[in-house]
Amino acid sequence: MAYVQRLMNHGKKSAGGGASPIVHKNHYFCKINIIDMTQDELFKVLVAHCKEYGFIFPSSEIYDGLAAVYDYGQMGVELKNNIKRYWWDAMTRLNENIVGIDSCVFMHPKTWVASGHVAAFNDPLIDNKDSKKRYRADNLIEDYLAKIEEKIEKEVTKGRKRFGDSFDEAQFRATNPNVLREQTKYDGVHNRYLAAQQANDFKEYKQIILDCDIADPISGTKNWTDVRQFNLMFSTQISNTGEADDKIYLRPETAQGIFVDYLNVQKTGRMKIPFGIAQIGKAFRNEIVARQFIFRMREFEQMEMEFFCRPGTEMEWFNFWKEKRMAWHVNLGMGAENYRFHDHEKLAHYANAATDIEFNFPFGFKELEGIHSRTDFDLGNHQKLSGKKIQYFDPETGESYVPYCVETSIGLDRMFLTVLSHAYRVEELEGGESRVVLSIPAPLAPVKVAVLPLLNKDGLPEVAQKIMDELKYDFACQYDPKDSIGKRYRRQDAAGTPFCVTIDHETLRDNCVTIRERDTMDQTRVPIAELSSLIDKEVNMNNLLRKL
Repeated sequence: MAYVQRLMNHGKKSAGGGASPIVHKNHYFCKINIIDMTQDELFKVLVAHCKEYGFIFPSSEIYDGLAAVYDYGQMGVELKNNIKRYWWDAMTRLNENIVGIDSCVFMHPKTWVASGHVAAFNDPLIDNKDSKKRYRADNLIEDYLAKIEEKIEKEVTKGRKRFGDSFDEAQFRATNPNVLREQTKYDGVHNRYLAAQQANDFKEYKQIILDCDIADPISGTKNWTDVRQFNLMFSTQISNTGEADDKIYLRPETAQGIFVDYLNVQKTGRMKIPFGIAQIGKAFRNEIVARQFIFRMREFEQMEMEFFCRPGTEMEWFNFWKEKRMAWHVNLGMGAENYRFHDHEKLAHYANAATDIEFNFPFGFKELEGIHSRTDFDLGNHQKLSGKKIQYFDPETGESYVPYCVETSIGLDRMFLTVLSHAYRVEELEGGESRVVLSIPAPLAPVKVAVLPLLNKDGLPEVAQKIMDELKYDFACQYDPKDSIGKRYRRQDAAGTPFCVTIDHETLRDNCVTIRERDTMDQTRVPIAELSSLIDKEVNMNNLLRKL
């Protein structure tokens, strides 16, 4: 525990999760209990670890950085690319009726009029007059409701411990006075909040905040301004004149690039309904309340797929893609219990159904991916505003229609944070030692294998380099000859490398090496000739895809 405190004092590494014993063969270690860390403390150590090991850097750091903008370092870009590949291949290789495109960031300004972003892409903002800090009013209310839910869950947990196997949760929730009191409070605020959302009633937003005694977390006061709208799109000029007519937007989502290219893809690809178009790309939102590290940023990357279908079949496909996308996440082995669906109570202007896949981040369950039934809103509006006919002739029905669309949309940066926050842990080993380890799913790991000569002499580096030269064609490898072997193991653990291959003096005689596994720390002696197949079995992305 002193080790974690030292990390906290120096801001060097991150720790996440609660306490639970884990046993692996001849090793015993446990997760250090850091559940009492505040969110700010947790993210300070997470940010520090990401920087120290080359995952994420503050953008423009030599100029003191830029708020809510981050660069991906040499390790981070590899992890990010592996996540992209897992998504892209699952979409375009495993589905014969889904193809991919790469549309531009700059689009005709009318695109965003047709999509509704010019008129409706707004956040309700409120300022605290004492701290001068700005917040999203809806987030303040949702955080308040989440705290009530936490109180209810704590009461239920107490009841479960008290009554054991005879515990009836439904009856407990219906009869326990503490639960009933908190549930009544929750329902009252929740119903007011939903009504305010539907009516876009900013005065009611503020009144809810005042009535609930929601205080500014910085100043502790309740001295709030009125709630007002703020459009999230960045704008610039596309020519040199600087005239108002030159105004253009940085895209706030990648989906519209798919919609405006629908006809081109459908015709040139001879695509038949139902079919999908996938895209990975940058998007930009002028988030005033950017927070939680890379969870909410101003420049981010999306992985989106628009699935076009016959009107009337959209709910069938909506449910199909809900299950399909959840399976994609759970397939990574980060625990099915860490995911849940959250159906939208207030639908966006374009949707007739919507749900989120939420992940249990260190700061609670939050949105990771959205699945939306967008109806024919987008294609229909682009057809009206452009004057171009955007319809599909269905040979099965003999009808022409504007297709309906089901969207899956995941933030790549949030997926990156999901992997890191779940993978990070600090383990206490036998003898009072500790180690930091990133248990990243092996196919996603930035470096798959580290090649380590036991000593940097006696012919060991030459053999190690030959092994490195052979493995690097199939795997992302790292050659690491410096420091004691123990320090090198710890360094690779903290970077998330699944395997370390050690070359020692015995190797010169028997052509065998020691392969060490990251999570168990088990070491096995294997012939050099078998290395590639052993590693490939665990890290090959295709093996992960075959489980879907």
